[in-house]
Amino acid sequence: MNRAERGRTVAVVGATGAVGEVVLQLLAERGFPVGELRALASARSVGSRVHFAGSEIPVQEARPEAFDGVDFAFFAATGSLSKSLAPEVVKRGGVAVDKSSTWRMDDEVPLVIPEINPEALEKQRGIVACPNCTTIGFAMVLEPLRRAAGLRSVVVTTMQAVSGSGKPGLDELARQSEEIAQGRAPAPDFYPAPIADNVLPLCENFRDDGYSSEEMKLLLETRKILCDPELQVSMTCARVPVQVGHSASMLVETATPLSPEAAREALAAFPGVKVVDAPAQNRFPSARDAAGQDDVLVGRVRRDLGSNRLWLWQVADNLRKGAATNAIQIAEEMMRRGLA
Repeated sequence: MNRAERGRTVAVVGATGAVGEVVLQLLAERGFPVGELRALASARSVGSRVHFAGSEIPVQEARPEAFDGVDFAFFAATGSLSKSLAPEVVKRGGVAVDKSSTWRMDDEVPLVIPEINPEALEKQRGIVACPNCTTIGFAMVLEPLRRAAGLRSVVVTTMQAVSGSGKPGLDELARQSEEIAQGRAPAPDFYPAPIADNVLPLCENFRDDGYSSEEMKLLLETRKILCDPELQVSMTCARVPVQVGHSASMLVETATPLSPEAAREALAAFPGVKVVDAPAQNRFPSARDAAGQDDVLVGRVRRDLGSNRLWLWQVADNLRKGAATNAIQIAEEMMRRGLA
């Protein structure tokens, strides 16, 4: 019996976290051929249980020996766990699909969005990186425009949900919202300032040059995915008091002029992108619309006044397509290509 016939042995590292829970949910939803499921996490989570396909799975500690016989390991945990344990998966003959930033800019590791660059998987050596949750939605909108008219530059401002920070971000928003409802001042703990009823012009940490680490991910990962090291991206990333759904305002300059009508046509034809754009009916995509969907939604496509550039508004579920869905799609594509 070959692996496809017996089902795959799958490990989810960080199974108790926000993304890990969605990975488990989507493995079942998508009918991924799981023969055995191992829920792994740090030592403090051992003894807890997670839900998968109607069963409760005990959580084990993520240690090298936990990957014996594993075909696919989905890493939805800290970068330190990925750095130390992804190579252990490879040593044991499995494939590590990593959602952390640890391997994304490694020249030997493909950074993959299956709708855009699935051919990069042919060069994998056992570790495949999944892009940042903001980068995925952003690149999914840029790629059809690039194919239609080329790209010169992009100016983007992102408005990112607190779930992009994992459960600590969700917990902080919930706690501070309750504090405000009780007439108390919201006390910041996880974020540097209150997030409830507020907008923070910072995602992750500031660098010495004034840019945040999140902003640099958006620039460098997009260039790698699109194989365009010279693409000009000017970016600001902000955190907003939304539970799920990253939004982005994008100003795109194409290499050759592209009308809004042609842009909508190219976007609508691209797999995984859905155009929601009817100004006369006040129809546009919102973060609430994107939550629970795998499609990247795009609307408000219009020409910039006085130029041939295009404005667009893009939203995506950062836990699904921005993380779990994309990771599972990578494994599905590898199986389709006979790579695992």
